[in-house]
Amino acid sequence: MPPLESAAPSPLQRIDQALFDTVAAGAAGSPRRRLNHNFHAPSDRVQRFLNVLQIGTYVRPHRHRREPPGAGFESFLVLQGEVGLLLLDGGGRVLVRERISAGGPLFGMELAEGVIHTLVALSADAVLMEIKQGPYEPSADKDFLAGFPLEGTEAAAVQEQAWRALFDDRPAAGGP
Repeated sequence: MPPLESAAPSPLQRIDQALFDTVAAGAAGSPRRRLNHNFHAPSDRVQRFLNVLQIGTYVRPHRHRREPPGAGFESFLVLQGEVGLLLLDGGGRVLVRERISAGGPLFGMELAEGVIHTLVALSADAVLMEIKQGPYEPSADKDFLAGFPLEGTEAAAVQEQAWRALFDDRPAAGGP
């Protein structure tokens, strides 16, 4: 049997520790302290990707809106490490905080369209599998919540530290 041509894309995409380590190294070297590894093409109807977060990454609060309205979703499954998920109201107040961990007891969450949220890395090399409705349109993917600092600013670093501190007093998931 002849070998597969190297130019053809593989019908399999491995999700293994080697991939986690490669993407984590890229995230550690990134000014944003996070990095995605996409399994989808931009035009795919479902986006599937690894999002690797390092401690100190700042995810500006946002929500996703899709067409038709109400049809969107976003799912997070932590495959390695821990992250904090914060749900906020329109004024930026934290309504819900959840610790999501590869070690459980909460492994993942699915958010309905329009839910304002942010993520906080609670461990180095935190790996999330994210799935959300596509196609990916960069100009319309996120609706950022007003009043929060832009990425890369000192104010963003202060905000990220305050959010991370919300998880210092609780080992388990739950409400605010």
